[in-house]
Amino acid sequence: MSSKKIAIIPGDGIGPEVTAAAREILTLAARKAGLDLEYATCLAGGAAIDATGVPLPDDTLAAAKTADAVLLGAVGGPKWDTVAPDIRPEKAILGLRKALGLYANLRPVKVSAALAAYSPLKPEIVTGTDILIVRELTGGIYFGPKCESETADGVERAWDTEIYSVPEVARIVRMACKAAKGRRGRVTSVDKANVLASSRLWRRVASAIAQEEGTELSHMYVDNCAMQLVLGPKTFDVIVTGNLFGDILSDEAAVVAGSIGLLPSASIGDGPGLYEPIHGSAPDIAGQGIANPVGTILSAAMLLRHSLRAEAPAAAVEQAVDAVLAEGYRTADLYRPGLTKVSTEEMGKLIIKQL
Repeated sequence: MSSKKIAIIPGDGIGPEVTAAAREILTLAARKAGLDLEYATCLAGGAAIDATGVPLPDDTLAAAKTADAVLLGAVGGPKWDTVAPDIRPEKAILGLRKALGLYANLRPVKVSAALAAYSPLKPEIVTGTDILIVRELTGGIYFGPKCESETADGVERAWDTEIYSVPEVARIVRMACKAAKGRRGRVTSVDKANVLASSRLWRRVASAIAQEEGTELSHMYVDNCAMQLVLGPKTFDVIVTGNLFGDILSDEAAVVAGSIGLLPSASIGDGPGLYEPIHGSAPDIAGQGIANPVGTILSAAMLLRHSLRAEAPAAAVEQAVDAVLAEGYRTADLYRPGLTKVSTEEMGKLIIKQL
């Protein structure tokens, strides 16, 4: 068997519970692909602050850099709301993204018939939605020059600067185009080119890259995209956009799907990929065995696909999840009368049985 190293960061709140369930499934699926996984369990976030005084210890960072992939649970919680801004738990994620060169966030949003009822949209509008949002992760207004406070003409003000370079736009659009080739072949590039100079550069570069890749590309203003996501989400295949717009649109798409407990994400780039569910640490339900592990399990499937190049077992995990949900099994967050309520561990075991 080929051996691969996986750094697991359980994190805070429900993180340890959902990563434990995902680890079992990841191990089984990888074994079917002839891969033997070697795990290193690491501290980050609030748990790391409690143990070491910092959210991202050096040994965690070293383990992540030498791993083939990183699986993360969730970080943060009210317990650490009053710590200094430079050591907040969320700094761990930002530090990992920067150190590993993770410039792209992939957020798939799928809605099956079994889950359409959870969406705030009508079932006929949302059923069959299958979107991949590709968000640029290390540039734009979040990383541009900024000022927390200054006085100009006797008035206090603050400012942030949106900057994108041609190489930054080119690499994220190229990634979106390559992803589309394995899907339905269509990319929607989202910007605000009618107002922003940075968006006009984005649009120009996106058009050139799509032409190079031979990919069907359309452009859409971000406000229109936000509207179309709720009017007709099935019209989208791959959406590619910058950091700020991607942050907002991916969360909107998550609500369209009906439950953040089901959705995975991948952050990939130059180094080992980082895989995590989109939900938070939910400290109010930690330790009760009722957390939904599906988002983390599907993140593990993305790890198999993107970092371990194991498409068949990745698809098998996704199909197993779909089968269990279609049979009516639900954790507490999704339970409704007539369905079967199961614990975090039981949901993991059911998916393992399907595998």
